[in-house]
Amino acid sequence: MHMSSSIPFLARQSIERQIEALTMMAVKIDNDFQKAIDIILECRGRLVVMGMGKSGIIGKKIAATLASTGTPSFFVHPGEAFHGDLGMIHSDDVVLLISYSGETEEIIRLLPFMEYQRNPVIAMTGKNPSTLSRHADAVLDVSVEREACRNNLAPTSSTTATLVMGDALASVLAELRDFQPEDFARFHPGGSLGRRLLTRVCDVMHKDNLPFCQLDSPFIEIVHIITRGRLGLSLVMDGERLAGLITDGDLRRALESESDHRLLRAQDIMTRSPKTVQPDERFAEAENRMREMKINSLVVLGERESVAGVLQIYDIASDAPSL
Repeated sequence: MHMSSSIPFLARQSIERQIEALTMMAVKIDNDFQKAIDIILECRGRLVVMGMGKSGIIGKKIAATLASTGTPSFFVHPGEAFHGDLGMIHSDDVVLLISYSGETEEIIRLLPFMEYQRNPVIAMTGKNPSTLSRHADAVLDVSVEREACRNNLAPTSSTTATLVMGDALASVLAELRDFQPEDFARFHPGGSLGRRLLTRVCDVMHKDNLPFCQLDSPFIEIVHIITRGRLGLSLVMDGERLAGLITDGDLRRALESESDHRLLRAQDIMTRSPKTVQPDERFAEAENRMREMKINSLVVLGERESVAGVLQIYDIASDAPSL
């Protein structure tokens, strides 16, 4: 086989070996997984994750995922633990120790301290029995038949299995804690999900120099108002009360009608009872309503049904449907 033509084959082979390893791991989930979940749920402190080398890299990701899905967790490097970082582990914490061999020296040396403090230990290992598994309260089996690399040496399938086992822990714990998208957003206020779920309508609505017209405003005046307002609409007022809404689409439809548009007034072409939203409603909920109704604007009503602003789907996403 020519080397260049074998590259896709080798890539697929690597992926397939890891998929096979995960499939085999899934059928090995047993009572110890349930025991690990129970231990973590009963924990009054934090879940401390520890691992060396590649296991440590995976452990950092597991700790981050757990922390962001409702399980207080952080990573401690086993080597640094013997130079003062053991003080970070309290007696009411649970410790997740990751070692594929179950014999990693830096991990094994931690066991007497855990026993002294009576910290429950969850082992994530590929070898059972091993020193680590024998001293653990729950053992999560991440064993694989072979690594994905050609020489069966580089941690590939085994690290993937470890990562996925950590994700399984986080997913189950989040489900049992009834962890909601709003909870996730609070831990990710800088991310797009956080902005969407925590932001309120009043935070982003247009509220300055809103385009207003009256019920008897003539067609040409409405065109000028909409053009100057740059929102593609005009709010139609009956005194101080919102009476309707005129959009670019309403103008086009008026022009296409058989009527003489020069004689038309706002009340002749406006949409009566326009869709409205409250200032303190969640941004994401308002967006969902606009998408479901296939509209791109909501009128924001404040105290005593007064017009407080206009919310547009363009403020949220660039793929808004047209009117």
